[in-house]
Amino acid sequence: MARTIADQLVDQLIDAGVDHIYGIVGDSLNPIVDAVRRSGGAAKGGIDWIHVRHEESAAFMAAAEAQLTGKLAVCAGSCGPGNLHLVNGLYDAHRSGAPVLAIASHIPSAQIGSGYFQETHPERLFVECSNYCEQIMTAAQSPRVVNSALRHSITGPGVSVIIMPGDVAGFDASESFPSLVLTEPATLVPAEADVRRLAEAIDAAETVAIFAGAGVEGAHDEVVAFAQLLKAPIGHTLRGKQWIQYNNPFDVGMTGLLGYGAAHAGIHDADLLLLVGTDFPYEQFLPDPAQVVIGQIDADAAHLGRRVSVAHPVHGDVRATIARLTELVAPKTDRAFLDRMLKKHRKLLDSVVGTYADVSATEPIHPEYAISLIDQAAAHDAVFTADTGMGNVWQARYVTPGPDRRIIGSFIHGSMANAVPHAIGAQFAEPHRQVVAIAGDGGLSMLLGELITAATYKLPIKVFVFNNSSLGLVKLEMLVDGFPSFGVDVPGVDYAGIAEAIGFRAERVDHPRALEDAVATALSHDGPALLDIVTDPRALSLPPAITGDQVKGFALAMSKTVLHGGAAEAVAMARSNIRHLPGL
Repeated sequence: MARTIADQLVDQLIDAGVDHIYGIVGDSLNPIVDAVRRSGGAAKGGIDWIHVRHEESAAFMAAAEAQLTGKLAVCAGSCGPGNLHLVNGLYDAHRSGAPVLAIASHIPSAQIGSGYFQETHPERLFVECSNYCEQIMTAAQSPRVVNSALRHSITGPGVSVIIMPGDVAGFDASESFPSLVLTEPATLVPAEADVRRLAEAIDAAETVAIFAGAGVEGAHDEVVAFAQLLKAPIGHTLRGKQWIQYNNPFDVGMTGLLGYGAAHAGIHDADLLLLVGTDFPYEQFLPDPAQVVIGQIDADAAHLGRRVSVAHPVHGDVRATIARLTELVAPKTDRAFLDRMLKKHRKLLDSVVGTYADVSATEPIHPEYAISLIDQAAAHDAVFTADTGMGNVWQARYVTPGPDRRIIGSFIHGSMANAVPHAIGAQFAEPHRQVVAIAGDGGLSMLLGELITAATYKLPIKVFVFNNSSLGLVKLEMLVDGFPSFGVDVPGVDYAGIAEAIGFRAERVDHPRALEDAVATALSHDGPALLDIVTDPRALSLPPAITGDQVKGFALAMSKTVLHGGAAEAVAMARSNIRHLPGL
């Protein structure tokens, strides 16, 4: 049998170390799917085809695998609607910097441009969510385009898309493909003059605070040692949490709407704020550059000064830059500012974040109590995934990071429904590792079919559904803006019943006294497990620094609720959340 372009594509993917392709089969994909079948599967040195229920999920799964392993992951969609479904998941993967290759099959090449059945223009549609997007039309072109796509995905890192009509995939391959030989990532050493200017500014400041983002990955020890040198508190972003919070005596929490602790105070009260490896987008939570001197270190020069005016930008790798700064700056001896922020942080954790961590007899179940139990019971090297929304808030505040734990979410794109497909991709990537999905009922229902995928492959993912019959974070956003909640409530659903029918070990819990045993049982089950936790629908998350406008928004929204006959709802919400307010 003659080797086809599809066979050659599969060989190139195997050469690149690919184990899985996530997707749904379809006629235009048939030559590629058959080439995957004939490869014999990953156990025999080939590739496994992972049959999902929605192509958006396929992209999420590939993104999680890529982020967890650092290796290339692949998803695929058939022509027209099939590959269009990939778009949202690919946006998430690309903005997360996940090395993902998407295979978008196309209508027959002779029909392109004729308004044919299922015709779209994928070469235009995927441009914005990829580093590289090219259409293959000839046998000679194919190996070069595939090679370029692989390189763009891996070195970007980010998404690449190859578009191939089904008939072209069946053409005879015309030549061998170029070998994919990759180098180790280079270290970007900053300009000496820039580092010296920042060092001088640090020496001139009496107090320094550090705000760390995802760019501190691989530089945990260096940043913590630098904070010790400067007596500087360290706040972090959501994406920076897993890389800097653990084994960090200078941690003061996180700022932003999902934040907690003294991070807000720390970065506003210091003489100099050092932004390290972060492109934190919410300028309303950053200090006024007229009042605080701001320095910034980032390996991506486009991030420097993008969110707030920066007096001392440094373009360089975080680890290399911190190492040089450590050589240049003078140690600080006064711990008063650091100790004040640490004391404030402990107080806020005890009085706000810790408020509901021990409410084992209070009904309905407080979500904070549930997530704290999950955090305590989960393995030290567990992979957590979290839906965008209140599930993301709870994991941000209560999941304890560690050097071996990973936390994956749609942190930049902010898509709903990512937790379960991310968990599936993570479990395929690390089959012997505990994978925990923190799912909201809104997110789970959106891509509910992927529970079938997990059950089909007997993946031992653990899904914890925070079931409040509401889009909780949207409700909070409405209240902050002064709107009464509307359109955010959804019918109560027994997700445990659905999951059990599909093949999960499932349980529904509505009383806090039963929760600890139920969490332990779900985590210890040898196979897919789902725990449907009925939580307080009125439990909201308030930011660590509450502005006058936000207070006005809550008051206005509550008054509108009362005026429209919702007095009982307003009182119940107040009772559920009043202990969140600092000082109460």
